[in-house]
Amino acid sequence: MKIVVIGAGAMGLRYGVLLQEAGNDIHFVDTWEPNVEEIRKNGGVHVWRDGKDERFVEVSVSYPEDYHEEPELAIVFVKDMHTVETMKRCKHFIGKNTYVMTNQNGFGGAEYIAQFVPRTRIIAGTAMIATVMKGPGKVDFIGKRGAGHVHIVRVEGEPNDFIYKVADEMEKARMHPTVQKDYMGTVWTKLVFNSVVNTLCTLMNIKMGQFAAYKNAKEMSRKLIYEAYDAIDAEGFKLEVTRDELVDEVMYVSEVSNPLHYPSMHQDMSTNRPTEVDYINGAIVRLAEKHGLKAPYHSILVDLVHLKEESRKYNEE
Repeated sequence: MKIVVIGAGAMGLRYGVLLQEAGNDIHFVDTWEPNVEEIRKNGGVHVWRDGKDERFVEVSVSYPEDYHEEPELAIVFVKDMHTVETMKRCKHFIGKNTYVMTNQNGFGGAEYIAQFVPRTRIIAGTAMIATVMKGPGKVDFIGKRGAGHVHIVRVEGEPNDFIYKVADEMEKARMHPTVQKDYMGTVWTKLVFNSVVNTLCTLMNIKMGQFAAYKNAKEMSRKLIYEAYDAIDAEGFKLEVTRDELVDEVMYVSEVSNPLHYPSMHQDMSTNRPTEVDYINGAIVRLAEKHGLKAPYHSILVDLVHLKEESRKYNEE
């Protein structure tokens, strides 16, 4: 399959490298100049797994304006707040038959992409895969080969031949995909998961396993998840799991699957980039307010993350 990965960051590189090694024709486009120039200079990227076993993988990369072929699939892995700007720079190579897939963390990515691509040709989804960018052209795949899983779903319409073709390629790459049928249920399940570990690990500057080791971690998770589900139930979305099942999943992933991982929001905070808290916890607050509800736990987390973002400037004084 001819695939363009839009965003050669941590997750973009992981998807692209794994799919390339499974036999697909992969090209990366990116807007981060140090990253593009480093990859071009070296002719590829340095890849670690859990900080060990460094290897070099040849990849091709360009700025969006320099790419003019038409892919079968474009995979978008940029921060939600940059989606529209990036899609504007990439729309010239999105053909009338190109599908666009996003597994971005928050809620909004697929909706922004829908400004440029018909909803029937957008594939959304979620990724339970941990990856860390170590610097321009350097990426660390967290977890053993084959660890994690991916859910994909058409934003509009039933699963079709193309989404199953994508799933087949992901399976060859040992990404363990599942094709889902409910767009909102799929995306919001991961969003609520992220609203706990992403945000709390960022605020406390800790790894997921360190969060799980706290004696009240499960109760904190329960409060945040229940508050989110109240808003989601009011909207009428049906998530993939029950409230208590998601609480257990948060604890299991934190304790067993990725205990040494700093979530992506933490990575943004530690590198002085804006976080996606408005698209994760903030999305829950907005949904609650839409139905006349309050989401005080998530609301205070939004403010605390923004306060921590603002406080970074004092570290430079």
